[in-house]
Amino acid sequence: MEYQVSELEQGMRIDKYLMNKMNISRNKVQKIIQGGHVLVNEESVKNGYIIKINDLINIEYIEEEIHIKPELMDLNIVYEDDDIIVVNKDNGMVVHPAIGNNSGTLVNGLMAYSNSLSSKNGNFRLGIVHRIDAYTTGLLMVAKNDIAHDILAEQLAQKTVHRVYVALVWGIINNDTGTIDAPIGRDPKDRKKMVVTDINSKDAVTHFKVLERFKETTLIELRLETGRTHQIRVHMNYIGYPIVNDPVYGRKKLIDQTGQCLHAKELGFIHPKTKEYMEFNSELPPCFTNILSKFK
Repeated sequence: MEYQVSELEQGMRIDKYLMNKMNISRNKVQKIIQGGHVLVNEESVKNGYIIKINDLINIEYIEEEIHIKPELMDLNIVYEDDDIIVVNKDNGMVVHPAIGNNSGTLVNGLMAYSNSLSSKNGNFRLGIVHRIDAYTTGLLMVAKNDIAHDILAEQLAQKTVHRVYVALVWGIINNDTGTIDAPIGRDPKDRKKMVVTDINSKDAVTHFKVLERFKETTLIELRLETGRTHQIRVHMNYIGYPIVNDPVYGRKKLIDQTGQCLHAKELGFIHPKTKEYMEFNSELPPCFTNILSKFK
């Protein structure tokens, strides 16, 4: 469910706004907001948030009677202690439940794996501090308590988390390095997609370095300064080098059905309790290397 605030609607509290839009009680609206199911411009808000013109409001709300159940999964746990879990997410796995998809997600697996997960982002995002796309593989940090969650989230906000991705893109990139500094917002023509735009957007910065060039494609390393939805996929498509096998952005030529060649390879952050810097590295998964081998 999605709404965009008009000029006449701006200035209202979000709970009152949604109460009128959704035709439900204010108490129920407030529970939905407190549960982390309402995002304004991709960020969680509180009940007292005052809406502004062009605010994009997304409600990822699942009726209360639909419970998210723990599911036993073979999760690839890279590291774990009393405060954090680092998981290497498989291809095709959605990070958390949403409307129409309340099973088979990483959260379902985490609930079966651990009895201790942060609840800062609501019951449908237990432990989740940040996300990667379903068909992007690689490293994610998970918080096991709310204190750890707050500290890790602050590091993300301050842009101190070390995040390195590897991607295979269509085309030959001539420059050895480059920076893409272009704001990203919702595509007005297709609300499920993101696009580089100056309207209702947020700053987005991606740095890239060429690792290897092939006949039709280029293997690159990317470092994120910001963490916008679909950022790498949108930015690379914007400069004319879309991710290979991306079914949404750029070329529609698909090698197979495994998803885009994009892998969250490195993740580094300050441990929320010990204050020591930790860094993790993961190998490219078979779904990526199988496609890569076709171009070598």
